[in-house]
Amino acid sequence: MAASLNRYDAATRRLSGRVSESLLLAFVRVVLGGIFWRSGQTKVAEGTWFQLTDSTYELFRTEYAGVPLPAELAAVVANGAEHILPALLLIGLFTRGAALALVGMTLTIQFFVYPDAWWPEHSLWTALALVLVLRGGGRFSLDALLSRGRA
Repeated sequence: MAASLNRYDAATRRLSGRVSESLLLAFVRVVLGGIFWRSGQTKVAEGTWFQLTDSTYELFRTEYAGVPLPAELAAVVANGAEHILPALLLIGLFTRGAALALVGMTLTIQFFVYPDAWWPEHSLWTALALVLVLRGGGRFSLDALLSRGRA
């Protein structure tokens, strides 16, 4: 029994190391960023980077009308966030701030757009983002590279 516990403890130490945690944080950055990036892509005209479609503006005038901003402004701000924040997560730059902004965006969606979507969607997005807010981008991020440069 003691030998099994020792092997378990050794495996736990290896899995809890900085490299494995950083790989996990990189994965979380890609997954969370991918969710919002893909959402942003549904709002832009095909073949463009950020040109919003007429249907996107209509969506913000109707289905997303609860957001306390003018529809035209909300569409532009939301789409900008759905592209810029995931890009920051992907490269691991300003990870904590980008993740915190996505928590804010998720809560805005939760309270003003889809109040019945906490389980399973919004709770999962919030959990992923909070991991990044608390732990940062990990060793495989520009944040870590810049931090080493300042040290």
